[in-house]
Amino acid sequence: MAKDVERTGTISFDGNSYEFPMKSPTLGPDVIDIGKLYATSDIFTYDPGFTSTASCESAITYIDGDKGELLYRGYPIDQLAEKSHFLEVCYLLIYGELPSAEQLEDFEGRVTRHTMLHEQMVNFFRGFRRDAHPMAVVCGVVGAMSAFYHDSTDIYDPWQREVATIRLIAKMPTIVAWAYKYAIGQPFIYPRNDLDYSSNFLHMCFAVPSEEYEVDPILTRAMDRIFTLHADHEQNASTSTVRLAGSSQANPFACIAAGVACLWGPAHGGANQACLEMLREIGSVDRIPEYIARAKDKDDPFRLMGFGHRVYKNFDPRAKVMKESADEVLGLLGIENNPTLQVAKELEAIALKDDYFVSKKLYPNVDFYSGIILDAMGFPTSMFTPIFALARTAGWISQWKEMIADPTSRIGRPRQLYTGAAHRDYINVEDR
Repeated sequence: MAKDVERTGTISFDGNSYEFPMKSPTLGPDVIDIGKLYATSDIFTYDPGFTSTASCESAITYIDGDKGELLYRGYPIDQLAEKSHFLEVCYLLIYGELPSAEQLEDFEGRVTRHTMLHEQMVNFFRGFRRDAHPMAVVCGVVGAMSAFYHDSTDIYDPWQREVATIRLIAKMPTIVAWAYKYAIGQPFIYPRNDLDYSSNFLHMCFAVPSEEYEVDPILTRAMDRIFTLHADHEQNASTSTVRLAGSSQANPFACIAAGVACLWGPAHGGANQACLEMLREIGSVDRIPEYIARAKDKDDPFRLMGFGHRVYKNFDPRAKVMKESADEVLGLLGIENNPTLQVAKELEAIALKDDYFVSKKLYPNVDFYSGIILDAMGFPTSMFTPIFALARTAGWISQWKEMIADPTSRIGRPRQLYTGAAHRDYINVEDR
């Protein structure tokens, strides 16, 4: 809970001054509470993208872009990626504390027992065109959950909110895996209760009924890290979308579907796909200098994808962990000689020592490495964003539950700087 501090902030214009209370967070800059600005002064603030505006109060995730720091409930992301696993991270994000052994066993058991989808939802998948993008399928099926699970849509019932939470965490891997299977024309593989969360997802994606499929523990660990590193990221576009949809008191499945839709945008969830496509465009190591020169040319629209970050001004703390996983996966699969991966490694090496990139702090980010890992595992680029959505569901649900429980929460209603026509009278059509 942010605390009010003794100081106030003053806004002055046209010879008038208005004072507003300030709030002090646990970490990060103080904020000026301008909630009554319009009522007292008849003016709005103008902040495109809300990049300088705190839209809510939250105790879930903290980012310090200058330090390159990401905390889930106060725990550094590198510690969680090294010592924890995704379902424990889900518990932490949702309930605020790391679970005891008994609590973790109960939570994992509840998630495992809810991985099946309502059997009638199979028909829903088959209603899509066979060439539908997996993200379109995921968005539609998640939204349709409210039509199949009526007993967990009452947002004012704490137990129904809890059931919806477990269902979304548990069923999202099944939905994403089935969207993949549908896209490639293979039979749906049902979840197995004897597998852990990440192994179960990989099994549903790559197993076929005609033969046994064994999930390699290195791939499982890499998948689990991808989930953990993408679980939440403060008030990004999709999370803000979930909160905005939730502020209207929409059911949780509709809110998460809204988050999925927002994440689909290439400027948000599609960055790792864009990065891999860029590496393929470069094609070979000997062409890297050409693209480096283009990246430095202000008049060339080409951009190096997977480098730098809008929030992290130093380095992306998730990238170091993801690089370790990339090295492990590539070593396991023996595909270090893959041309795309060779381009990635050489480009990374150049960027880490080139004065242009170093001075601008354009370090490889999490998208650079996650795309390489997913490609090595055998996922097509169309599956990158659905996998991102699977992981981010944990954060979306945590943020949604926090918003619902906040007594100060109100329906989102941004204002505007109107630049249209002023008042004018209607002219009959025969007089125009």
